Amino acid sequence: MPFPTTNQSQGAQPPAKHYGITSPISLALPKEADLALTQKLTEALKPFGVFEEELELQRRILVLGKLNSLVKEWIREISESKNLPSSLIDTVGGKIFTFGSYRLGVHTKGADIDALCVAPRHVERTDFFSSFYEKLKEQEEVKDLRAVEEAFVPVIKLCFDGIEIDILFARLALQTIPENLDLRDDSLLKNLDIRCIRSLNGCRVTDEILHLVPNIENFRLTLRAIKLWAKRHNIYSNILGFLGGVSWAMLVARTCQLYPNAVAATLVHKFFLVFSKWEWPNPVLLKQPEDCNLNLPVWDPRVTPSDRYHLMPIITPAYPQQNSTYNVSASTRAVMVDEFKQGLAITDEIMQNKAEWSKLFEAPNFFQKYKHYIVLLASAPTEKQHLEWVGLVESKIRILVGNLEKNEFIMLAHVNAHSFPGPKEGNDKEEFSTMWVIGIVFKKMEGSENLNVDLTVDIQSFTDTVYRQAISSKMFEQEMKITAKHVKRRQLQQLLPSNVIQSRPSRRKLSTEGPRLINDSSLDLSVDSDNSLSVPSPPTVPAAANKISSVAVSAGLFGPSPSPPPMGPPAAKKPSSPPPAEDKERRPSAEETPSPQVAAVARTPSSSSPPPSPAPPLKRPGSPSPAPPVKRPGSPLAEEPSKKLKVEEEARPELEEEMASQGDEAVETDVKELDPEQQVPSNQRVPTTDLSDVPLPPANPIPVLKNSIKLRLSR
Repeated sequence: MPFPTTNQSQGAQPPAKHYGITSPISLALPKEADLALTQKLTEALKPFGVFEEELELQRRILVLGKLNSLVKEWIREISESKNLPSSLIDTVGGKIFTFGSYRLGVHTKGADIDALCVAPRHVERTDFFSSFYEKLKEQEEVKDLRAVEEAFVPVIKLCFDGIEIDILFARLALQTIPENLDLRDDSLLKNLDIRCIRSLNGCRVTDEILHLVPNIENFRLTLRAIKLWAKRHNIYSNILGFLGGVSWAMLVARTCQLYPNAVAATLVHKFFLVFSKWEWPNPVLLKQPEDCNLNLPVWDPRVTPSDRYHLMPIITPAYPQQNSTYNVSASTRAVMVDEFKQGLAITDEIMQNKAEWSKLFEAPNFFQKYKHYIVLLASAPTEKQHLEWVGLVESKIRILVGNLEKNEFIMLAHVNAHSFPGPKEGNDKEEFSTMWVIGIVFKKMEGSENLNVDLTVDIQSFTDTVYRQAISSKMFEQEMKITAKHVKRRQLQQLLPSNVIQSRPSRRKLSTEGPRLINDSSLDLSVDSDNSLSVPSPPTVPAAANKISSVAVSAGLFGPSPSPPPMGPPAAKKPSSPPPAEDKERRPSAEETPSPQVAAVARTPSSSSPPPSPAPPLKRPGSPSPAPPVKRPGSPLAEEPSKKLKVEEEARPELEEEMASQGDEAVETDVKELDPEQQVPSNQRVPTTDLSDVPLPPANPIPVLKNSIKLRLSR
């Protein structure tokens, strides 16, 4: 069983073969200055905990050895129970393979291990989730054992001697499992069910990446640096529409192919050079795609029209080839490209000895970068329900981002990759809550003195999707809530910990997105996961509604949250493709794609020209061609009387995106409740973004609490 080492090689020999789909950009060998900068890079990474101690590494190897022995023992027992010949039982085999960050050799302190149990053909998946599960339960070292058999990629999760491990299962069409089995062999996929193919995908992609880079040690050190940079800059999250671990690994691997003799310091610089100038949506490929004639769906825009809508395709090198960045939206791509450009500027200074590596890993302050924010709060009455609810809501946030992007008056919607505990209010009722923050940049419309923007439909269609999914999966409980509010920059200090907010914004402007401030936050970025931070146990939040004050918030910024709205009929079911390597437990299903028919409700009292149309939405394979967005005259509920809060200030237009103390909009926040017997007529119902294959919810759905967000922007 191969295990990674942590020795970092500085030099590099000329490659013996050609790597990648194009010839290298440069074959230059490293100079003394490059080696010195690489040593400085290693020293700069150490304080962030990206390297594991040798003792800890040996402990991981020992744990995996024990787990491998358990697998072999279990398969022998299954073979005996099924009356296999004794001669075959002695050679039946079985093996634990690793993938992900541990297999790549870039795992951090305390990171989990992604593992795959490979068994011969007479061992069933039901055996894995029954007898092997029971065998693990008998081990003294095993804690927190749980099986997720119904997941998109079924998995057993456990903590073995203090090390968290996720174990997938694959049953091969082989009589025995040899010790030297190479999972990259495409013929192994023949006669396998789709769940086994999905489980094998992680190992196959990881092994292909390691075989497609010229120098593994240079690749590893470069990837450690890029992953840390991405986490520090809040762009490491596959589920929220940024890039996950396997996508960052493939970008670094492509850089290594283009500069095969370069050491890590040079490769980090070239990484930013290459991808700040990359002409997206041209795909990033590590090798020419191959067709194995197994009739599995692969990423191919020539054949699948929906693949042409992917905005930042990074294609996995193992068959069946998939786009690992199907979650990327126009906003998240714009944020990442801007970060690539900033990284290039900083590494230019470092290569000229005008700056230190620590500057690259300084964390910008997201909460000083924008003037307008949408704050999303998910709450549940118990901790267990809260963990399930937060996982579902987080997996759908990119739908809200997509809805906001399609609003013709919004230029950018940037979701922070970190979640935070919800605000604590004085109430005896215990409630667990988690909060996400989305930065908003509005377009500057010419010839318009005042601009009224209604985000009600954008928010409502998002909550429709979340509640529908929760009800269909039988996870929903009455007290599970979602609340969305618009807040200004200066109001964030009443919601967020003081250590993540600074009062004075920096003057350094980035693109059109406002100022950014460097802040060494205390967030631990050594945790190696797609979300980079686990959700902390939040303080309690009362259910009572409270008004927002323009100067101070006496009891928090959140009012009543909606219960599930009535659902429309689901759309047709769509086929799915095998997931990229980083998706093990939760794969976004077809209902997560925003409907192209939903458009934001907005009015321009004095506009001389029609507004620009929104960008086409990101599509998933198999989805229908997008129809033009449908403008709605207004929400059928928006005309009802409600309590309104208005905050009006005057500001100079030139500084409205830069100064936290200035503002120019009126905010109207309406909360309206519908009687369950007085439902909105079907021809007036707010459309949802759900393309769901789930059944209809039960009749007489729960009463609706409708959140309305309206902004009046004065130019």
